Amino acid sequence: MAIPTLDTFQVIGDPSRRKMLMLLSEDSLTINSLAENFDMSRPAVSKHIKILQTAGFISIQDMGRERYCTLKKDGFEELQAWLSYFDQFWTLRLKKLENLLNNKLPN
Repeated sequence: MAIPTLDTFQVIGDPSRRKMLMLLSEDSLTINSLAENFDMSRPAVSKHIKILQTAGFISIQDMGRERYCTLKKDGFEELQAWLSYFDQFWTLRLKKLENLLNNKLPN
């Protein structure tokens, strides 16, 4: 089964994947440890993990018989860049509003 290519917002749009990211923010976990937190099949968990890995949100390392998932910043950087654009947009708009209001107020 092919893993679909999703954009950053499609990746984090799924509540299960967001929960996986939150769990991994506390510590690296094996795929089985992650699966214990969800009421879904092991293959379904693996599919979500593969999507997160493909999008650059996590990395997977084989250690003995276990596969450990760890957060990776690549996916978050794309998300942060998008959010930063709108942070700058609103900062500029609010600054213009402030200037307009300051110029309209009587001295």
